[in-house]
Amino acid sequence: MRVSFGSIKSLFFSPLLTLPIFSLHVSPMLADGLEIRNFGHSSILIKGKKQSVLLNPFRAVGCASDLVEQDISADIILASSLLPDEGAKTYKGLFLVKPGSYRIKGLSFEGVSSPHDRVGGRRFGMSTLWRWKQNGLTFAHLGGAVSPLTIQDRLLIGNPDILFIAVGGGVKVYDAQEAANVVEVLKPKIVIPVQYQQKDKNKIPSCDQQGVEPFLEAMKDYKVRKVGRKHTLKKQIPQEKSIYLMN
Repeated sequence: MRVSFGSIKSLFFSPLLTLPIFSLHVSPMLADGLEIRNFGHSSILIKGKKQSVLLNPFRAVGCASDLVEQDISADIILASSLLPDEGAKTYKGLFLVKPGSYRIKGLSFEGVSSPHDRVGGRRFGMSTLWRWKQNGLTFAHLGGAVSPLTIQDRLLIGNPDILFIAVGGGVKVYDAQEAANVVEVLKPKIVIPVQYQQKDKNKIPSCDQQGVEPFLEAMKDYKVRKVGRKHTLKKQIPQEKSIYLMN
């Protein structure tokens, strides 16, 4: 299934490869009925007419211990790491977790390695940040990110139309202000926050994450829309900057 695997280094030494990075954002954006479904924590299914992509399948442990493990499948699975709450291999689909360049079923994926903690990966190892294009939209998946983005990260990710980013804080993911700083740099049209505790549920003792409210307070320039657990994008996504809450 994998056709190519490129190193991140090659992206910055070949002018032919780096040039398209600066022309990823095309307007207007056509979603063509793309469906986004939230399973909780940082697990999201993005389903189009031809391809489906599942993010961070989980085991019901840690901060995901109150969730129901799903019996679902997807063409491609993008995991941040092999930690059980964001990289469970119990789901059906082609599982990608290692950084690199991939082309599968007509979709191109770029994954880059980033520390999964604030001490250079010495505690929880590395996570993988993902970027791909689906149904005419550019997506970025930073569900397992906690370290500031490097210049190389920013060049690779570009300005995505839709950004999935963890905001709950703790030792493994961004806190509210760190996530807001990343959004300010990447300037996505739509932000979908993940990995935070739900306000209407009892706090999980083993989970060190907060709710989404501090992140929303830090994101005054974005309009907040509550879209539910399943949302179908219109043929043309809004041009105003928005946060989609998928509670």
